[in-house]
Amino acid sequence: MGKLEDFQKRLRPGKAYRRADLVQWSSAVDRHIQASMRDGKLVKLAGGLYSVPKPTVFGKAPADDATLIEAFLKGSPYLKVSPNLYNGLGVGTTQLHNKTVVYNHKRHGRFKLGGREFEFRLKPRLPTKLTSEFLLVDLVNNLAEVGEDRAATLARVKDAARRYPATRLKKTAEEYGKVGTRKFFDQTLSAPA
Repeated sequence: MGKLEDFQKRLRPGKAYRRADLVQWSSAVDRHIQASMRDGKLVKLAGGLYSVPKPTVFGKAPADDATLIEAFLKGSPYLKVSPNLYNGLGVGTTQLHNKTVVYNHKRHGRFKLGGREFEFRLKPRLPTKLTSEFLLVDLVNNLAEVGEDRAATLARVKDAARRYPATRLKKTAEEYGKVGTRKFFDQTLSAPA
């Protein structure tokens, strides 16, 4: 078995690799990467980031978002949020967005990975999982970008906030809210019903 075949045999379908990950399997990694891309075994996603297409009945499927993001951030913690999720909070938002926001500790900016665009935003703290309390706080944090009527949306958020456990929502706002967001939830949750 040749060195290129040995290199390609180690590649796992559906997985994303950084160039640094591939060095361990080859003494001529750049040559093997180029040959694997010509063979369709590897697809370049971004500078130094590659994925192995996964064969399906419909053709070759790209790596999923989680795989791309984890490889791009080198395993650093992150939280993927779509502004479309705000529509499920029952606060009257209806806009559809073609955007995926990735809160993380390493990268900031818009990056195209595998033909999909991600907006990476640095955050000092991240929840371990996406909760409706976090989404409500995140909506208020990003209200200027959402494309909804600000006053009407804040009024509906104020009403919706009363349906959540006050201590948990207040804690979420304190941990993840901008200054104005923290103030909004503090006033909302301390006002008489």
